[in-house]
Amino acid sequence: MTRIYIPRDSSALSLGAEKVAKAIAEHAARHNVAVEIIRNGSRGMFWLEPLVEVETPAGRIAYGPVDVADVPSLFAADFVNGGAHALKLGATEELPWLKQQERLTFARVGITDPVSLTDYLAHDGYRGLQNALALQSAEIVQQVTDSGLRGRGGAAFPTGIKWKTVHDCKADQKYIVCNADEGDSGTYSDRMIMEGDPFVLIEGMTIAALAVGATQGYIYLRSEYPHALAVLNEAIQHAREKHYLGPNILGSGHAFELEVRRAAGAYVCGEETSLLESLEGKRGLVRFKPPLPAIEGLFGKPTVVNNVISFASVPIILDKGGAFYRDYGMGRSRGTLPIQLAGNIKHGGLVEKAFGVTLRQLLYDFGGGSATGRPIRAVQVGGPLGAYLPESQFDTPLDYEEFSKLWAVLGHGGIVAFDDTVDMAKMARYAFEFCAIESCGKCTPCRIGSTRGVEVMDKIMQGRDLAQNIALVRDLSDTMLNGSLCALGGMTPYPVLSAINHFPEDFGLNKKAQAA
Repeated sequence: MTRIYIPRDSSALSLGAEKVAKAIAEHAARHNVAVEIIRNGSRGMFWLEPLVEVETPAGRIAYGPVDVADVPSLFAADFVNGGAHALKLGATEELPWLKQQERLTFARVGITDPVSLTDYLAHDGYRGLQNALALQSAEIVQQVTDSGLRGRGGAAFPTGIKWKTVHDCKADQKYIVCNADEGDSGTYSDRMIMEGDPFVLIEGMTIAALAVGATQGYIYLRSEYPHALAVLNEAIQHAREKHYLGPNILGSGHAFELEVRRAAGAYVCGEETSLLESLEGKRGLVRFKPPLPAIEGLFGKPTVVNNVISFASVPIILDKGGAFYRDYGMGRSRGTLPIQLAGNIKHGGLVEKAFGVTLRQLLYDFGGGSATGRPIRAVQVGGPLGAYLPESQFDTPLDYEEFSKLWAVLGHGGIVAFDDTVDMAKMARYAFEFCAIESCGKCTPCRIGSTRGVEVMDKIMQGRDLAQNIALVRDLSDTMLNGSLCALGGMTPYPVLSAINHFPEDFGLNKKAQAA
């Protein structure tokens, strides 16, 4: 019986993985070839999807991208035994894209059956929880603090400090909330974890519950992720059946229940207080802070709110210790970051690297340059509110503080590339337009400022009163940056001003006049 791995990841499905799996199963049955098809997560090499892997005595052999029409020739080439074929890529683990990564959070993605608890346990799953159960709650918090883990959702707030705040609060009820409303452009790492290794998220949230004394958790899931919803619910059911969730976790006396809730479909609900409002059944409006959610969060109770990658990073920290995780990275940016390459890029996909890798390495060593073959002129890092970085800044290492020096953000690790045909004035206008559409409307700088920004950008693009209107955009940006209630309005100036500062020629300015 030969095991054949075909991804069930959304990206692979969109490229025909379901049809390929069906064709392989039918061909094998018709020709009496004994195969077992396992639907794994994606390895993150999206330009090679559907990627089909065959388990051989020498390890897994990869073929891709496989189309339905390729199936007969694959069997004719004896691919079930690793036979030679035009689509044969070789040993999966030896592919440069994977071999040059440091996969800690994504260690199992693409390797295991996502909904098999047995498979998860066989690949070091729940070792972190076992260790956590032997510790006092404060010791769990200390391990996370020692690891240097910072929020991977974009704010980069130290996770240990947030957990300690909730731990120290006295309350009859505490909550764990996972922000899985992944809405930034060019981001998909949360989705890949939820579809490809859901148990690592469940385990991370369970450890968080032990650390702070919470008994109820919620995964606030992006409404556009139906495959993640199905996988998460199946995994939660398996975990509950085997007592990794429920009233008495592994006989420890600790209780933790977990539910998935569909998000409202609003970008602003990615902001933690707006998310909590939505989770409570209200309209997703940003709350005033203080009080912080760690003190008065869901239903007014102390609440840990972290994103998917933050929680998914916790099991390996509790398994191997905070020092192990801290030894990756640079400066105050410790551990690894799942980086998502998108846009005009030849090899788009997920790369997990320790902090310190440069944009240039990611764009060219992993991404292979632009898909069009033209020079990459700009990249936007950190979603639709991230700054645009020119080629002169491509040697910047991925590090929270290094990006801050450039007045830029790492955000959720999404990188969107643009070649030299991009019109940066249009991109700046889009930032204002995006904010105007997605604003919750609670604060004036965001609600009105974004709409006025679109109007002024239209005048600039028509060449009207350039000096006056550029000055007006800067003044408007200053108001939004310093007066908005949350990061939606507060960060919209990042893409706008970076586009003007780095690409003045697209706004009818010359660099000399811009510098003056």
